[in-house]
Amino acid sequence: MARAFGSRLSALILLGLASLSLASCGINSVPAAEEVAKAKWADVQAQYQRRADLIGNLVATVKAAGKQEQDTLTKVTEARAKATSIQVNSDDLNNPQKVAQFQQAQGELSQSLGRLLVSVEAYPDLKTNQNFLALQSQIEGTENRITVAVTDYNEAVRAYNTRIRTFPDMIGAKLIHGAQPMTPFQAKAAAQDAPNVGAMFNGN
Repeated sequence: MARAFGSRLSALILLGLASLSLASCGINSVPAAEEVAKAKWADVQAQYQRRADLIGNLVATVKAAGKQEQDTLTKVTEARAKATSIQVNSDDLNNPQKVAQFQQAQGELSQSLGRLLVSVEAYPDLKTNQNFLALQSQIEGTENRITVAVTDYNEAVRAYNTRIRTFPDMIGAKLIHGAQPMTPFQAKAAAQDAPNVGAMFNGN
């Protein structure tokens, strides 16, 4: 009886040690970190989509107000269409080229939006248009949300990339998961500053 109990105890101890060994080799921690990064990327995409929707409404409002900025409006519309057409799903996050295409398209849309907002300074009545003011406020808030979402995503990517490259998690990352580094979001120099949507309304 005692011998059987001792054998069971030994087996349980060995099982526990094996489980700890597996856990310490990234069997669970690597995919968990990957899922966190993917979830953060989904937040980034959601905020950029929200911005695209708001910009579409902004363009419609400017057109409805009868402003003759057709060339600028056309460029914003084209940039918006391009930005929304480039999709990077969670399985593409280890493809720097696809992420770079997404970054570039979003940066071009930011620049076009900035030019549109500067152009409407010539129309004081538009600055008092309640619909335009509401959209301006919402876009400002979305730009801030984008900044937070990108920061959170980059931190999750940093944690994941560090985990798959350091011992002991790198063992499971390479042998079992075949893990590849994820690409952080690095805005182009011209797109690092969000369009100053509010400056034109504050006399800046």
